[in-house]
This record gives sequence, structure tokens and C-alpha cells, in this order.
Amino acid sequence: MVALLSAFGAAWQVQDWRYTSVLERQAALHAEAANQLSQAALRQQQVEQGKRQALEHQLNAQDQQHTRELSDAQRDQARLRDRLATADVRLSVLLDATDSARDCRVPTAPDSVGVVHATRRAQLDPAHAQRIIAITDEGDRGLIALQACQAYVRALTH
Repeated sequence: MVALLSAFGAAWQVQDWRYTSVLERQAALHAEAANQLSQAALRQQQVEQGKRQALEHQLNAQDQQHTRELSDAQRDQARLRDRLATADVRLSVLLDATDSARDCRVPTAPDSVGVVHATRRAQLDPAHAQRIIAITDEGDRGLIALQACQAYVRALTH
């Protein structure tokens, strides 16, 4: 009986070692799989961070470009307003040459003074010219802002 118990105990011990060995291998495999997953996640995070940084740099460059365009447009508009205020430049409009009520027929021969075919023009009042320039200034700013928004959306969607 002692021999039977001793054999039973030895078999139990061998099974315990085998089971422990299997558990250790499974734990090692699990640890290796977890390590690989965490490294893959880290690489993916680094790739995404690189993409985000590239996008931020691109958006920053576009923002600087649109800010520069807006500043240039505002500067040009200010110059034009100043030139209108000093009468250095005058805004004028073409009159309808076919309007018989105004008797503004366009001569067929060119004027001897200039290259333009004696087209009748009317100068705008400086106050009206200033208002027109202000409207075009707002339009320019709106277009520049729209272009900036479109560039931003294109950058985000690509």
C-alpha cells in the first residue's frame, strides 16, 4: 500500500510539474502576445501623432498664407481708399452708348487724344466711390475667409 501511495504521489508530482510547465508556457505566450499588442498600439499611436502633427503644420502654413492674403487685400483697399480721398484716382462708370434717352452715342472713329474709343464715362461721387470700395473690401475678406475654410476642410478630409 505504501508503494501504491508512493507511486500515486510520484505520479501526482509529475502531473503537477507538467501542469505548472504548461501554465508557465501559456503565461509566457500571453505576456508575449500582450507585449506585441502594446507595441503595435504604440506604433499606431506614433503614426497617428505624426499625421496629426503634419496636419497641424499644414494648417498652420495655410493659416499664415490666408492671413497674409487678407492683410495684403486690406492694405490694397486702404491704398485705394487713400487715393480716392486725395482725388489721385477717380472711379467712373461706362454709360450705355445705346441709350437714346440720354443721347450718348459712341463715335465710330477713335478719339485723337487717347486709344479708347471716346466711350462716355461718368465719374462717381467720392463718397459713393468710398462706399463701393468698402463693399468690395468686405467681399474680398469674405472670399479670403471662404478660401481658408475650404482649404481647412480639404486638409482634414485628405
